[in-house]
Amino acid sequence: MSTAQTQVKREHRRSREIFERAEQVLVGGVSSPVRAFRSVGGEPLVIERGSGQYLYDADGNELLDFVCSWGAIILGHANPAIAEAIADQARRGTSFGVTTELELELATLITRVIPFIEKIRFVSSGTEATMSAVRLARGITKRDFIVKFEGCYHGHADSFLSHAGSGLATLGIAECPGVPQALAGLTLNVPFNDLRAVEQVFSRHKDKIAAVIVEPVAANMGVVPPETGFLKGLQEITHRNGALLIVDEVITGFRLRNGSAQELLGVEGDLTTLGKIIGGGVPVAAYGGRAEWMNHVAPLGPVYQAGTLAGNPLAMRAGIAALKQLTKPDLYDEMTQMARRLVFGLRAELKDAGIPAHINAIGSLLTIFFAPRSVRNYADAKRSDTRRYARFFREMLNRGIFLAPSQFEAAFLSAAHTTADIDRTLAAAHGSLQAMTTEPAA
Repeated sequence: MSTAQTQVKREHRRSREIFERAEQVLVGGVSSPVRAFRSVGGEPLVIERGSGQYLYDADGNELLDFVCSWGAIILGHANPAIAEAIADQARRGTSFGVTTELELELATLITRVIPFIEKIRFVSSGTEATMSAVRLARGITKRDFIVKFEGCYHGHADSFLSHAGSGLATLGIAECPGVPQALAGLTLNVPFNDLRAVEQVFSRHKDKIAAVIVEPVAANMGVVPPETGFLKGLQEITHRNGALLIVDEVITGFRLRNGSAQELLGVEGDLTTLGKIIGGGVPVAAYGGRAEWMNHVAPLGPVYQAGTLAGNPLAMRAGIAALKQLTKPDLYDEMTQMARRLVFGLRAELKDAGIPAHINAIGSLLTIFFAPRSVRNYADAKRSDTRRYARFFREMLNRGIFLAPSQFEAAFLSAAHTTADIDRTLAAAHGSLQAMTTEPAA
């Protein structure tokens, strides 16, 4: 029996000591809540380095990585071209606070493959991109309300933290203290994949809604693809009502194809937000759209947004090096085929184990929902057995496979993953599921 099927004895002494020290100076010992592993139990990881499809923790344990920095690492860890670009730029300078030609180069690479983005503004995080896009929509329309979908996460800005899926769902936080009720009341939540609910909310708040913001493929309640006609319907409803459609592609941008997922899904947002992959593993995000909308942003217009590190040369070099590699023929087809092999194998293992679960997948991202029925919205996702997912997560981690430490997140494949990695993962899943059905939880 392979070590992928049986638990591997791993040393955690140094990782444990580092995390205990981190708890003294970092909130919860982490810089982002899901890293604390509160919903899955066990000891949080402390990672020292990454290479290709692998992570290595502070004790030298090797993990096959299906988190990929939450989707940002599409080419594998420490990609040579990206690493060399970052090192070269670091020698030249990391931040100047003024424009560089590198910003033009990365913007051109993006707009060339997403032609409906005519102008773009770089920021440093997905939250900055989405909050700026919402501010711009409000400034253009002179309206205050926005519509978002239950379970869709658009960052931690005040407007987005109701029914937000992702980390809030992971930690069981229904509403976030510190968000003024007056501001929270301007965000209208409706179920994902429900056009009738969208029509109703526009009817109740006629001429008051500035924008609808949506993930084209929800990936923060777990992966939930849009149903046929849903996104196109959103575009029609928003335009008929004088509102803008903001498509949040922080996760899906350059994940499903070399460009925007919108083109695959038959929709075109008025504003688009991007992040993760466009930074090559360095903090970069952006928002953009047609010139007539983007010209409302300062210095051309009155909608103010700024950032000292926005468009910094280190981030631009990393993004340029990443996007130039995404033109490789068959790269996306190969990742999709690899993901399908994983999905079909996991479905077979779950069926053989007699454990009720459903797997949603699109392209190179997927989620195993330990749920009694298929998942098409947040209400369905919340029916998942989170304790069973936590057990599966720990069993897989003990076999050297790192999945998302939350039922409500996606697993990501990178171009570095191989057929042998998928087979190893399926063997680990077989051992994990067998342990779950024959042994009590530790």
